[in-house]
Amino acid sequence: MLMKARSEANILGLSLEIDLLRSFVAIAQAGSLSVAALRVARTQSALSQQMKRLEAIVDQPLLQRTGRGVVLTSPGERLLGHAQRILRTHDEAMAEMSGRGLRGTIRFGCPDDYAAAFLPHLLREFAVAHPLALVEVICEPTPRLAEQLARHALDLALISLPAGVDEGGVIRREPLVWIGSPGLEGVMSNPDVPLPLALSDPDTLDHMAACEALTRAGRAYRIAYASSNLAGLTALARSGQALAVMTQTAVPADLRIVTGDTLPTLPSVGITVKFDRARPNPLSVAFADHIRQTLAVL
Repeated sequence: MLMKARSEANILGLSLEIDLLRSFVAIAQAGSLSVAALRVARTQSALSQQMKRLEAIVDQPLLQRTGRGVVLTSPGERLLGHAQRILRTHDEAMAEMSGRGLRGTIRFGCPDDYAAAFLPHLLREFAVAHPLALVEVICEPTPRLAEQLARHALDLALISLPAGVDEGGVIRREPLVWIGSPGLEGVMSNPDVPLPLALSDPDTLDHMAACEALTRAGRAYRIAYASSNLAGLTALARSGQALAVMTQTAVPADLRIVTGDTLPTLPSVGITVKFDRARPNPLSVAFADHIRQTLAVL
């Protein structure tokens, strides 16, 4: 009974510190100490010391180092859910009580191929910091988003830039890839048969990159299908009737990236944030900063 009382006293004397939990979640999400260190603005050695402290508090190993980075142990997996809930509640309380949380509405444009990969992270974490803000999301190809920015129908947008262009600062680069199904292998291996393509609008980067690359390679092609949204393109690729082009991060798990000597390599595109005006509102600036920080390490 005496040992049990001492054990309970030790537990009651400990606490899960917010800074330790924040660093732990950053490591879990990044899978790397070096990437997580950039995200929380600490050195790797400081991050390692924090994790030793956290493991001492819970009296269990939380992280396991591998040749490819850091993975969670079974206790680490269990703690992660608790840590995320604690941080969310903490940040919501701080935003509300301190009055620092911004409020208002912004209209945000995002291409379809980035929406599935990036939006869940961007919106979830921004909502924690600014629970009273409303973000209206419009998904369109980059040329349509640029048109909406020009007429102030959007406050800001995540857009694609051609390879070599760095206007406004490129946050990250994404390679364009060919996608399709195995049924097209016969057509791809026969240079006498025009390659059937499923592409988006003619003024989009994926459409232009595909046509230019095939023309330079001397490979005949035809635009067999067209769709201005990602769902349509992936459906066409799944049909096995045509090859589609999209950023690598947007490729669904059930479709494969097609490579080989019969297809030319496609360029990468840059991702940046653009505002609709020279002096954007504070909420737009805060969301743009959040996008840059998140995408740089996601």
